[in-house]
Amino acid sequence: MREASFVKQNKEKWILFEKALRGNIKINPDDLASYYIQLTNDLSYAQTYYPESKTLTYLNSLTSEAHQKIYTTKKESKNKIKEFWMFEFPLFFRQYHKTLLYTFLFFIAAILVGSVSTLNDDSFARLILGDQYVNTTIENIANGEPMAIYKSGSQMGSFLGITINNIRVGLIAYAFGILFSAGTIYILFSNGIMLGSFITFFYKYGLLEKTSTIWLHGTIEIWVIIIAGCAGLVMGNSFMFPKTYSRRVAFMKGAKDGLKIVVSTIPFFIIAGFIEGFITRYGGQMPSFLAYSIIFLSFSLVVYYYIAYPIILNRKNAAFIHRT
Repeated sequence: MREASFVKQNKEKWILFEKALRGNIKINPDDLASYYIQLTNDLSYAQTYYPESKTLTYLNSLTSEAHQKIYTTKKESKNKIKEFWMFEFPLFFRQYHKTLLYTFLFFIAAILVGSVSTLNDDSFARLILGDQYVNTTIENIANGEPMAIYKSGSQMGSFLGITINNIRVGLIAYAFGILFSAGTIYILFSNGIMLGSFITFFYKYGLLEKTSTIWLHGTIEIWVIIIAGCAGLVMGNSFMFPKTYSRRVAFMKGAKDGLKIVVSTIPFFIIAGFIEGFITRYGGQMPSFLAYSIIFLSFSLVVYYYIAYPIILNRKNAAFIHRT
């Protein structure tokens, strides 16, 4: 390859890396490390084919600067946690929007399977939801309190128990990705079928509107299970589709990226647990406007943070690069 073509092909990447090193733009550490690996590869190529060129001098200088920045121990920022959720994670997560879309579509397909099956087979809900839950709910419906099951237990006890269980489910959805993504797909499929069966079960009793009580906490809860599933697929797919990396390196990167995604869901699981423990039990007495406002705000929060905000931040970075 001619030197001019080599420079033209990689110039934008080098400039981006240089700006990130000097703090002109924000970039997550994993991407920074990935760019560094690419930079060293470019340096080796230039040393072989363009010795004593200005391109080699530039790459030598940039690599030395990068090595100092990446490997020199420095004091941790006091705002590291804030920076992770406000900047580092959203910038990082943008690359996995397509995986999130596939996860969402698969979950919707599982909901449809659960819904159609329950609609056509009265015993399916018992198979999926369990006899005890179905019998208790039917009894509550007869007593005029279809959602009474969500009023049981203390508020704080329910909050802690529900939150811990939800986080456990999220971690399992991620961890099962190690089974070549099949484990994560199973978790998503079983949860999707359960949700579809649950909704259709109430529909068959003419109580579909009552499920709005469940969506008070379920809006966030279901979304973050999907996102945790996305984390599992990121890990599993990294081994099956390593791209330009070796399988070992690709898997290590995928496992780390997936863990970062599932960690981001913890505050949302806590919010969902709080709503279920302290608010859902009053859903039946709550004005419809207030209930649907909570559902809408919950939906907007998750969609904004995981979809809209990463796009906005990445566009700002790209606009800054073009301006400078």
